Amino acid sequence: MRTTAIVALFGLMSTLPAFAQEMSRDAAGSQHNRIDLIRPDAPELAPYGEHAIGVRTIDLLHRDQVDILNVEAGKEHPRYDRKLTLEIWYPADTTVNQRGHYDVFLRDGITKVKLSGRAVRDAAPKKQAAPFPLVIISHGYPGNRYLLSHLAENLASKGYVVASIDHLESTYRDQGKFGSTLVNRPLDQKFVLSEMDRLSKEPKQFLEGLVDATNTAVIGYSMGGYGAVITAGGGVTEASTAFEWGAPDGTLAVNMAGSETLAELVDERVKAVIAIAPWGMQRGFWNAKGLEGVSKPILFMAGSADDVSGYEDGVKAIYEGAVNAPERYLLTFENANHNAAAPIPAPVESWKKAEGAESASFGHYADPVWDTVRMNNIAQHFATAFLGKHIKGEEGYAAYLEPATEKAADGVWAVKEDGSFEPEHTYWKGFAERTGAGLSLMRATAGE
Repeated sequence: MRTTAIVALFGLMSTLPAFAQEMSRDAAGSQHNRIDLIRPDAPELAPYGEHAIGVRTIDLLHRDQVDILNVEAGKEHPRYDRKLTLEIWYPADTTVNQRGHYDVFLRDGITKVKLSGRAVRDAAPKKQAAPFPLVIISHGYPGNRYLLSHLAENLASKGYVVASIDHLESTYRDQGKFGSTLVNRPLDQKFVLSEMDRLSKEPKQFLEGLVDATNTAVIGYSMGGYGAVITAGGGVTEASTAFEWGAPDGTLAVNMAGSETLAELVDERVKAVIAIAPWGMQRGFWNAKGLEGVSKPILFMAGSADDVSGYEDGVKAIYEGAVNAPERYLLTFENANHNAAAPIPAPVESWKKAEGAESASFGHYADPVWDTVRMNNIAQHFATAFLGKHIKGEEGYAAYLEPATEKAADGVWAVKEDGSFEPEHTYWKGFAERTGAGLSLMRATAGE
């Protein structure tokens, strides 16, 4: 029997990728690489909202920008037009009951896969309920506009127009030198905001009347989070503008603390920012002076074991330094690494190295400790509460952001037989009993 069990075990191990791929489909094949999963233990605000979801792709051209990749020290800086492709999710006027699909490339830049979600391609916008607040999403380096598509769909179902950017020279297919990302992230975010505002006012555009760009949030992950901190007013250090491995010939000075260009970049239409694992603090891109410039309510999300952006000397230090933010929060996933909360669940094709690739792409999406869907659901919950309060102005969401205990596991679960809470109940609002382990939430207001 022992020999039989060992043979069976090895047989199971050898078929795990195929098994996982089979489990990702339903009978009609509509569940392949689903981005819209809501676990039974998801917190209260994680599920999708009341609106059907549409999705469209548009291209923008940011004209006459510095061509960072071709800058040479001491020479006139060349200029070019930057093409930015956007995926736009929005509340839709449709009764179509079908799952949408997205054809995307994996981290290896070679493998093309299909993701399954809930948005209907090119569905009519729900203009009778418009305008809707705007959310801009900015991926990591490298990444693409689908990396946070689970969050984009979820927010669109709750009454937001969501524009996710393919940042030129920073995607899986066109990754260029790091300097372009350092300079262009906040510039791209500001440009997309202005373009979405313009298109919402143009007759015969599908966005006409759909977007309230005066009420905008920016969500960024990793280098997108770096850009989001700058967009919130956190200017980079003077020293970082001269790093040899950074942006060439002083081009990063456009984002420097105290500069006129940074002052122009900070936009009153941006009312709140979510920065997930923002990069740069541990590499000298911010100091106390620069972070004092953060002037928007800001929610940070991070893993305590982040070895890319850092935690104690990284994301937590940014949170502690943003002392002038009207409100700031730090949601921490204990023992999670850099992929905490942000990426889609790893597509099944990422489990295996593609021909011509250096390695499998799985590690780009997954965390060795936390289940990705679990983290996605928690991020959806807190993003809903944070944006509900700071973008939609609904104060009822504040209770989800102000728990009685910093660590969820320290809360007391005390419920009466009729389901009402005892006076000593301090468990995090929206979380069922025993579901808060591994989470902490810090909060401070301006001056703290």
